[in-house]
Amino acid sequence: MLCLDEFGPLNLQPRLGHGWHRAKHPVRFRATYKRTAGVRHLLAAHDPATGKLYGHIRATKTWREVRELLRSLRARFAEHLVVVLDNFSPHHKKELREWAVEHDIELVYLPTYAGWLNLIECQFQALRRFALNGTDHASHAEQDRAIHACLRWRNKNARPAKPWRIKAEVHHSLPDVAA
Repeated sequence: MLCLDEFGPLNLQPRLGHGWHRAKHPVRFRATYKRTAGVRHLLAAHDPATGKLYGHIRATKTWREVRELLRSLRARFAEHLVVVLDNFSPHHKKELREWAVEHDIELVYLPTYAGWLNLIECQFQALRRFALNGTDHASHAEQDRAIHACLRWRNKNARPAKPWRIKAEVHHSLPDVAA
């Protein structure tokens, strides 16, 4: 099972964050920015079994880019794939659904307004914090390198997600109550 979603738009803008700075000499960001370089989007898939995150950064996020990511996942995993995704309209494109069926990929759509059920959402929060916060990248290539470096580090140190465990507690010390 994999969880797929899009992260973005990734603008070239100063991003606030935390850092160590000399006393009374904080790092200053420029006050304004222009989106002359356009935006990018990270299309990513999270594997809860291993904890790894796989992704592509693209200028658009259409069904073709989603298919490209699914194609790379299909090459990586030999078994039947179940991909959980939200109700973003490109995910429902007929061509994408037909391609997925042909390549033994089952697309499972989350209910509307239930994106929080997708396990990849919390991975994006960590990616934003460690790769983007406190930065002011000059180009998309520089920003892409920072994101890919974060993904490489994360996958090198990945751990599987632990399922919630409910411990059955045995209450031997409680006396039996007779009615």
